[in-house]
Amino acid sequence: MPRIDRVIPLLVYRDIAAAHDFLVRVFGFESGIIERSPDGQVVHGEVQAGRTTIWLHRASVAQGLDTGTSSDSGLVIHVDDVDAHFEHARAAGVQVEKEPVDQPYGQREYGVRDLEGHRWWFATPLNVFKEPE
Repeated sequence: MPRIDRVIPLLVYRDIAAAHDFLVRVFGFESGIIERSPDGQVVHGEVQAGRTTIWLHRASVAQGLDTGTSSDSGLVIHVDDVDAHFEHARAAGVQVEKEPVDQPYGQREYGVRDLEGHRWWFATPLNVFKEPE
């Protein structure tokens, strides 16, 4: 079987530019590219979460990509200090679903939704296990 080289999460947004700015400002991701069509409409964006690139795709009913309903799926992002990350996100006005709590599966995590309803969990592994470097 061929080796898997990389996974790129893709999230669909109605307003890619606003989502890009939110993810950078609130979650601390690094700014990536913003691509525009010849008429200036934003058609693609990217942010960096550590070594992972996240693609921001525009909502398009024609392509079967619509953000009309909220999702039960989301992304888990490991950070070095989940409590400090939570305080920053909360101060920025993020919609909190669950405040930081230690989980029996070995991480302290919190859950939020972004400006278009995507679910995000931020976590710090506890001393129960360590991630490989």
